[in-house]
Amino acid sequence: MKNRGLSQVVSTLILLVVAVLLAAVVAYYATNVTMTRTETEQIQLTKEHVWVNSTGAVAAVKVQNLGGRDILLDKVSIRGVACSWADIWFYRVPSGTMITGDLNVTSYALLTGSLTISGKNYTQATDDLPLVSGGELFVYVKGPGNIQLDDLGTTVGISVHTNNAQYITECNVESATPQ
Repeated sequence: MKNRGLSQVVSTLILLVVAVLLAAVVAYYATNVTMTRTETEQIQLTKEHVWVNSTGAVAAVKVQNLGGRDILLDKVSIRGVACSWADIWFYRVPSGTMITGDLNVTSYALLTGSLTISGKNYTQATDDLPLVSGGELFVYVKGPGNIQLDDLGTTVGISVHTNNAQYITECNVESATPQ
């Protein structure tokens, strides 16, 4: 009696096709899970200023979280020098509130304890600052990055650090002395 079945070549081809199809399904699934569950982090720094006069310097920046997940601001640096949390004040813009206009020049001497600027109550930072997706912070920094009066007109960098990235913007040092 003759045994009937598939030849070795056909059996090998069937096993090879099944293995390739299975690998393709696993690769597609892994890519799909990675792409849909990983939301990106994106911060925009705007309205950046560094003001200086004979009493000292103050920096200000608006931080917006445009990404799809909440973030934690680990560090703020100006001119490459990390700022102490004790020298940082922030205002958390309420959700759904649209604030236009620029950040106001603020005196170095005013940045102490509880602070109100243009009717907004600023809080002195003590540690890393959480920022929800879609959230905004106004940040003021007292005595940033060794900025002095002779730095007027020079360009300085303001950077905000998170767990995953560093975001940088630049601005010119402006005079805080009223005309």
